[in-house]
Amino acid sequence: MKLLETNSDGQVYAGTCGGMLLSVFSNVFIEDLVRTIILAVVGAVVSFVVSMVLKNFFRRINR
Repeated sequence: MKLLETNSDGQVYAGTCGGMLLSVFSNVFIEDLVRTIILAVVGAVVSFVVSMVLKNFFRRINR
């Protein structure tokens, strides 16, 4: 009798991954998702604006 049998069946891995994903997504609230999306958009816009301002600033200095 083997205590630990290795199973190379893909169903075990698929079941484990599926269960893990479902448990993670069940703990994610829609408010957190919306907040994350809004913060990502704000961060991208701020990063773009700062890079454009710095680009124009250094362009004026090098003239």
